[in-house]
Amino acid sequence: MDNRGYGRLWRIFLVEISLVLLIFALGAFVGILSNNNRLIEAEMLSHARAHIKDIILVRRWNASYGGVYVEKRDGVVSSPYLKDPDITSTSGVVYTLKNPALMTRELSEIAEKEGDYHIHLTSRKLRNPHNTPDPWEKNALLAFEIGIKEVSTIVTTGSGTQFRYMVPLLVEQKCLECHEDQGYKEGDVRGGVSVSFDITHIQKEIEQNRLLLIVLTVVLFVLLLGVVYLFVSKLHQRLSEALTKLNEMATTDALTGLSNRRHFFNQMASEVNRHRRHKRDLSCIFMDLDHFKKINDEHGHATGDATLRSVGQLLRKRCRTEDICARYGGEEMVILLPETAQAKAQEVAEDLRQQLAEMAVPLPTGGTLHLTASFGVASLSGDSSRWSTASDDLLSRADQAVYRAKDQGRNRVVVAEENPG
Repeated sequence: MDNRGYGRLWRIFLVEISLVLLIFALGAFVGILSNNNRLIEAEMLSHARAHIKDIILVRRWNASYGGVYVEKRDGVVSSPYLKDPDITSTSGVVYTLKNPALMTRELSEIAEKEGDYHIHLTSRKLRNPHNTPDPWEKNALLAFEIGIKEVSTIVTTGSGTQFRYMVPLLVEQKCLECHEDQGYKEGDVRGGVSVSFDITHIQKEIEQNRLLLIVLTVVLFVLLLGVVYLFVSKLHQRLSEALTKLNEMATTDALTGLSNRRHFFNQMASEVNRHRRHKRDLSCIFMDLDHFKKINDEHGHATGDATLRSVGQLLRKRCRTEDICARYGGEEMVILLPETAQAKAQEVAEDLRQQLAEMAVPLPTGGTLHLTASFGVASLSGDSSRWSTASDDLLSRADQAVYRAKDQGRNRVVVAEENPG
């Protein structure tokens, strides 16, 4: 895989990691926000239930005594919906009856003045127009008749936000004393009692909490993304280094540090194709160390390996960046010179021959070893596109030139015959 393809895979991987982290952050945000809202709504519902429970207990207490009489002072008005609500004591003091409904309404008025909550008794069969249900309460009453036990909602108006809660009022035995004429039976849904209280401040806190949660989620996402990017970057660097090392191992001869034979052939095929497209010269130098077997036999394979390493070092040092230097096999080396004519390739080969002859390889037993090599040079001129097997031909002609160099006495450069055409 080339560097562009490798980099593209990493970019895709980073995008995928980012999307996973984004989904995780959004999921965490939605989950925490939903759970937070659920807890707040549960608290408001518990608060409303407590109010309703208190009212119902007070109503039951009142109903258990058949209503409560209070002194009819200034401002105390008798209920017009009760039959003979007033009584006079033997001392001449007048008392008026406060039944559960009237007491509930008056308690609600007090609570509303204090700014706490509002209680409303309502029914579909009215005696007191004050108890007329609003649209939301009408729907709640219909829901109670099909078995629903409670309803709640949050209502936002221009003046603020309210939480509304309502439960059904069931007919009890003591209720029939006043409402039997309306056709009720014990256990029927006679109406409902609703409570509402202001939660504007709670909604503001919820909004602030939501904003804080968004900020924390974004910060967490950025920090987590940064940590992951740092980790991925280090992983990418290590994998790149490992991949580079693997590529070197796959393309490099371990002993000489030159390209191996397989890599050489791949590069040569590419250069020949480029030579055909652009009509550029291409040359090849084939070299074979003279009497290398004798070195191994007389001084050992360790010295032979050291000799090959020294030759590889010389070639890497003297060849151009664009040249392809490879160990062809054993003591044979090959150099491919792109955009190089035959005359220039011959000069390069001669220079290498002289450098090699001047090189001294130290021996383990003391002293030095001097080397020579036979060189063969072959070239493809810019006009050789009709050669269908240019790679094989170029290498074969260079190899044949090496054999002629050996036949002529070794330690020399021989140029192959020009290619036809």
